[in-house]
Amino acid sequence: MPMLSAILYGASSVDTVHILTLHGVVPEVAAYLLPLCEVFGSLEPTLSTKSNKADDPSVYMVFSLAFLFLLRLWKFYRPPLEQCVTEQARAVGGELSLEYLLSLHNNRTVFFQNETNSNPDHIENVSDNATYVHSYPKLRSWHWQNRSCIVSTISVLSSESPIHQLANKILNMIYLKMTKSGSTLGNSSTTSSSGSSTSAGEDAFQRPIQVPAWEVLEAIPFVLEAILTACAHGRLSSRDLTTGLRDLVEFLPASLAAIISYFSAEITRGVWKSVLMNGIDWPSPAAILPLVQSEIKEILAATGVSIPNYPSDVSQIMLPLPMAALVSLTITFKLEKNLEYIHAVAGPALESCASNGPWPGIPAVGSLWAQKVRRWHYFIVFSCSRSVFRQNKECVAQLLRSCFTAFLGSVPVLTPSLSCQSGVNGLLGSTITDRNVHPIVAPGFLYLRSCQLIQDVLYVNDVIVRLVTEFARSSALTCESTDNPRLKSSQASLCLATVRASEVGTLGASLICVSGGFRLVQELYRETIPTWLLSGKETKHREVSAVSRVVEGYALAYLLILSGSFMWSLDDKLPNWVLTKRVCIVGNHMDFLAGVLVGKIALACHPTTWKAYVSCLVGLMVNFAPAWIQEVKLKTLRTLASGLRGWHECELALALLERGGVAAIGSAAELSVALSMWYFCLTGFAVTELLLILEATSRTLSYIRKLRRGLRMTVRVFSGIILSPTRLTKKKSPSLHPFDFYFCAE
Repeated sequence: MPMLSAILYGASSVDTVHILTLHGVVPEVAAYLLPLCEVFGSLEPTLSTKSNKADDPSVYMVFSLAFLFLLRLWKFYRPPLEQCVTEQARAVGGELSLEYLLSLHNNRTVFFQNETNSNPDHIENVSDNATYVHSYPKLRSWHWQNRSCIVSTISVLSSESPIHQLANKILNMIYLKMTKSGSTLGNSSTTSSSGSSTSAGEDAFQRPIQVPAWEVLEAIPFVLEAILTACAHGRLSSRDLTTGLRDLVEFLPASLAAIISYFSAEITRGVWKSVLMNGIDWPSPAAILPLVQSEIKEILAATGVSIPNYPSDVSQIMLPLPMAALVSLTITFKLEKNLEYIHAVAGPALESCASNGPWPGIPAVGSLWAQKVRRWHYFIVFSCSRSVFRQNKECVAQLLRSCFTAFLGSVPVLTPSLSCQSGVNGLLGSTITDRNVHPIVAPGFLYLRSCQLIQDVLYVNDVIVRLVTEFARSSALTCESTDNPRLKSSQASLCLATVRASEVGTLGASLICVSGGFRLVQELYRETIPTWLLSGKETKHREVSAVSRVVEGYALAYLLILSGSFMWSLDDKLPNWVLTKRVCIVGNHMDFLAGVLVGKIALACHPTTWKAYVSCLVGLMVNFAPAWIQEVKLKTLRTLASGLRGWHECELALALLERGGVAAIGSAAELSVALSMWYFCLTGFAVTELLLILEATSRTLSYIRKLRRGLRMTVRVFSGIILSPTRLTKKKSPSLHPFDFYFCAE
């Protein structure tokens, strides 16, 4: 057990978790931690093994290390709003749930077995041995209890239930001194119904609680309900509340997970009264709160984001009771290396809970921690500045616009390279701020650190599509009015505008993928782009040129193709579940395009934008994603090819059918024959017209030759009479007359 504890200590460090995330092995590590949590959480600690020292770890300590490590991997500290159970019994934030991580692990296992082993019996055995939550009953029981505590309040238990009795033991254990002094919590869950004497009860409560850790975690929400109720009614002081929570974490470090889960749910529900952070009952942030607020505004203003002014009376800062209790608990933890596994869970959870509350909740919490750890001042200020984007949609739109402006506005018009350092530097920043210096934050860097906090992620799709079309039109207008002394014309190359469209689409696709991943890309294919084409959201304050409309369509096509390629690749060597989703999503969008081409769906956008979008989209799929074309239905491909042929895009239509797989060979042959006949008819018509012209020309030339011949004879006769009269009487061989040079010229 000491060896296992040392391994878990090392793996729980911040750097190790970051490395595991970069290598993409989080699902595998989470699957390996499940049996450790199940086994050590089911063991009863003994007196000989009950110790909190690192060299002699207890069962509780090993379980806590594995359990908190597991919770960090599947983002346990996310806001309760993102884990609400929907009608389909799936979590809203499903991509961050434990079930999702296990499904990733199972799919990867099957995929690798398919690649390395061709024995079907062995593959079936691998599928049967997949890892699921219900394979671990203790973990599954706590998991469902945690969800029920999040979505609803705690139900009242009978005093005879084992959980109620265990909650009484825990309460009297952590508040043993107050019990001896005669003070009680005044809650029904703290009094024993057995009718035993006080001395006997004290002897029972003084004995160490030797129950499995899973049972302790199951009883902790009822303990928290009791002490919060007692504090709210004045039966328990804030200092005793904080001390009791600290003793509970020292007794079982894994109880921090239950504390965070319960407090965050209660903060979201908003049923507890707010308490005054006056420095007497609760810690006060008034010393540096104005400084923190001003620095937050400076960071946001540097990235083009403006926030409203809030009241500056720092003496009346109030926080909800669960929030005040949680921040008071976290600032009591020592900053030691062996407690890093505690801070790694408590820190993000505290930030998440504070961001859900009203302003200035997050600056107040940040000020309290900045007072405790002064060397973390600027890091805390930067973390607090991210909370603005959690609920304020206007700030999200402003930051996204700043990202586009920083990347595209700093790139010169005649420098079309996407890897231009000025654009990347403008987006993400080019310098690292020194320690103890006010940070200079680029808009792209701030968005990367804040995008996971946005609650309404679908709103990001609409904003990005609007910005992509707007900046694509702007780049086209810039290219149209370029005054370059190297060019004889003031019109810049249309190729340059196309390259800028690809840059705009690349930036938009990158922002969509980092904001919401698969969920946003799926929404982009199914809803956002079709809705934009159907609604025709275009500029109305000025006339839009044809070049601007073409570049706008190109940018949308690049946005769609690149976002899809980032999520599910361009080839067909993918796990079955990824391949199935790609076939469904891409197929539905291509069916939508075919429906518009046959006239079943009416568009509101400009026809030039529509034609540019479809042509560029099909061209990109033909050149870079031929595997996607093979997954589209044959009827849809024929409809698209027919529409492209009507736009005189015959080569593109033929290339589309050629990449449609075996099923599209016949359609490609038919189109090829039709194109050959069309070219033959066109060529035959041209030859006929040419022959008629040549025939008329030949007749004219023949007449001219005859006229020239007669005129030449006449001139020769007259010249012979005048120059040499004797030639009329003598027959000599004809000789070339000087005038013949003129008449012989043809």
